[in-house]
Amino acid sequence: MTRFLTLSFVILLLSLLAAEAVAQPGARADSAIVVKTRPDAFVRLAAVDSTIRQDMRYYGARNFVGRPIPGYEAPQCWLTRPAAEALSRVQDDLRPFGLTLLVFDCFRPQRAVDHFVRWARDIRDTATKRDYYPTVPKGALFGEGYIASRSGHSRGSTVDLTIIPVESRARASGGGCEETLPLPMGTGYDCFHPRSHTAHADMAPQVRANRLLLKTAMERRGFRNYPKEWWHFTLRGEPFPETFFDVPVE
Repeated sequence: MTRFLTLSFVILLLSLLAAEAVAQPGARADSAIVVKTRPDAFVRLAAVDSTIRQDMRYYGARNFVGRPIPGYEAPQCWLTRPAAEALSRVQDDLRPFGLTLLVFDCFRPQRAVDHFVRWARDIRDTATKRDYYPTVPKGALFGEGYIASRSGHSRGSTVDLTIIPVESRARASGGGCEETLPLPMGTGYDCFHPRSHTAHADMAPQVRANRLLLKTAMERRGFRNYPKEWWHFTLRGEPFPETFFDVPVE
């Protein structure tokens, strides 16, 4: 009960502060410009804010493909500097309440996106179905908006993340839909299921409060949420709205 009241207070505080934020229209990439060199505007998140925790799922096998993903040569979060600095401001907002951000994915090379597309088209490979897409036929992942040939992550200003208590040290077991995070969000990361929709109707009150906390904190600092994934946010006014990069994560 104490934690619920604390989180409710944080939500109220951030909601009041959110009125100070200036909303900007989000840019959409209508053309596919792929660049194979990393721009100077890209930075390691750890160099901007080393207090933000990282659990880079595509560097290892704990993801919906079930193996390390091409292009991830190190478990590092890279972002455009504006996105990294905005994320650091979110962290500053959360720190006084004993909370911290935990990122799962940041910049995603186009070669990794291409690998996801090949995986999704191989309908025989369903090894991870039970954990990550239990009710969605693999062939429908494109139509449902879970897999696409272009990803905002490849533009460098999109991040997948959650909030956890600072004192949390244990690594959550498993992955996907049944993963239980330190701060319950109703699903784990990369659960391809309607329960992952940010405003899904059937949520426990605590889960709803936790998702609202994350969304409010991120929106206050200039990010917008993808409604089908509670963990997915893109910086408004991103510096490369129509450019996709294909350089390894190092």
